[in-house]
Amino acid sequence: MRNSIRQFILILAIISLPGIIFSQENTGKKGIVQWYSFADAYKLNKKKPKKMIVDVYTDWCGWCKKMDKETFQDPETAKYMQKHFYCVKLDAETKDTIVIDSVKFVNKNLKARGGNNQLAVELLRGKMTYPSYVFINEKNQVLTVVPGYMNVADFAPVLHYFGENAFKDIKWEDYRASYNKTDLKK
Repeated sequence: MRNSIRQFILILAIISLPGIIFSQENTGKKGIVQWYSFADAYKLNKKKPKKMIVDVYTDWCGWCKKMDKETFQDPETAKYMQKHFYCVKLDAETKDTIVIDSVKFVNKNLKARGGNNQLAVELLRGKMTYPSYVFINEKNQVLTVVPGYMNVADFAPVLHYFGENAFKDIKWEDYRASYNKTDLKK
């Protein structure tokens, strides 16, 4: 009997582990970005407007994993992202149907590996490069798409440019040239 209870607890722990590790809504602990699904962030944005950053990734993308492991794990980066954005993780190849305002976004390639969800295609304007970061304003309008892996030092000015609304007044090239690395701590 005691052995059966141990086996049950072990099986329960093994079944629960992927949900704990891969949950899109992390606890927001130091250095960990609190990720939302696109639908949840969209709903939150309607109630309390805030810009969104959508990390469009795939499970097979090595640069996406490097971004998760290094850049998104940086405590200052995570803190800044959570302060200024609803942070969204979107698997470009998800087989899940995503519903936004009664519009359904699907992956038409349900049986084979790969294929792209229509929401990812729409957000990336058909340029399926991973990872890519979609910046969306408080009115749910896409501001821009920034493709490719970036280390903390390269990602910081991009975050700040959109997080502080500098994009409204300053061209990116001018902003980048004058960016102060201590600005991310704001």
